[in-house]
Amino acid sequence: MQEEIPERPATAKLIEALNVRRNAAIGFAVSIALTVLVYVYRVVIVGEVPGQAGTPVYYLALGFVLAISLGALLTAVLTFVSARRIARELD
Repeated sequence: MQEEIPERPATAKLIEALNVRRNAAIGFAVSIALTVLVYVYRVVIVGEVPGQAGTPVYYLALGFVLAISLGALLTAVLTFVSARRIARELD
C-alpha cells in the first residue's frame, strides 16, 4: 500500500513570498548585460594583446561562466534581501 505524497504548498508559497522568480529574472538580466559589456570591451575594443593567449571563442566560454555564476550570485543576494525584508516586517 503506497501512501500518497502530498504536494509541498509551503515550499511554493515560500518561493512566491521571496519573489525568487523575479529575483532570478533580474539577476540573470543584469549578469548577461554585464557579460556582454565585458566581452565587447575585451574582444572588440581591446582586441588581441601581444603575449596573451585567447580567441573570441575562448572569451565566449569565459563569458558564459561569468553570466551563470554572476546570475546565480545576484539571485541569491536579491532573495536574501527579500527574506530579510519579510523577517523585519514580521517583527
